[in-house]
Amino acid sequence: MASAWKCSGVRWSAGGPVLVWDGGRSSVLHRGKRVAFEIAEGGVRTCAGARGHACPARAVVPGRSTGARCEECARLERAHSVAADTIADDPRPYHVYLAWFGPGLVKVGITAVERGSARLLEQGAVCFSRLGAGPLMAARRTEELLRAALRVPDRIPYADKRAVRSALPATAAERAAELGELHGRATALGGWPESLEREPFRPVDHAGVFGLAGLPAAVGEVSELVAGSVVSGELVAAAGPDLHLVTDGAVVVLDTRLMTGWELRPARGAGFTVPVREFRGPAGVQDGLF
Repeated sequence: MASAWKCSGVRWSAGGPVLVWDGGRSSVLHRGKRVAFEIAEGGVRTCAGARGHACPARAVVPGRSTGARCEECARLERAHSVAADTIADDPRPYHVYLAWFGPGLVKVGITAVERGSARLLEQGAVCFSRLGAGPLMAARRTEELLRAALRVPDRIPYADKRAVRSALPATAAERAAELGELHGRATALGGWPESLEREPFRPVDHAGVFGLAGLPAAVGEVSELVAGSVVSGELVAAAGPDLHLVTDGAVVVLDTRLMTGWELRPARGAGFTVPVREFRGPAGVQDGLF
């Protein structure tokens, strides 16, 4: 094990989340695992680069940035992004889907068929259903049609997802109900591209994979990592890039995208000394712990 590791983020598969490190190493993130690391005094956060290449300038980036890229690398990364609608000639088939993150939090999106459920796991979708499959541009036109007709967005802020994660309906059927209603409205619409093959409503639930059953409400989220700080806690749930960690008897959410660009070392002791932004949640949630 090297003295300092650089994190590349969380990768999801049907088996669960894995924390990936530069050089191809990985750490399986199972519930009950102790997540503990520290940043050396005087450390700096450098740009994560773009498209698998290091940043030529090794630019320093802000601690609060979830992208961890300088302006030039961010531009290069987005220039090759399907989400940014900059690629029109991808020959792969794409799924159009509806994803549910909590009551009233539904989005429409597309993902390559070959990726299966990976994109939905990466986003922290509690449940989802596919609407159809076809060529990229047909999928993109369908996404735009549904966004306008159903008045659902194609993006939902992670802060909104975190706010409802510990108070979701108890059963998979309840969690899928809103999706089912929207799926029915979507398939009844006219104007779908002929090349997109519609699919029936088959909800996929991720609450078990994420560990959301009985999840205690989080008191706050890590706002940034800083030099000389320590993170140490027990993993109780993971959804998308978020790790829910128990520390000092309370749950705090760590967005693992904040870890990229830092040189991290194993923590030499317990502690949680990073800045935490408190949630203004329901009555009974303790304040002032950090």
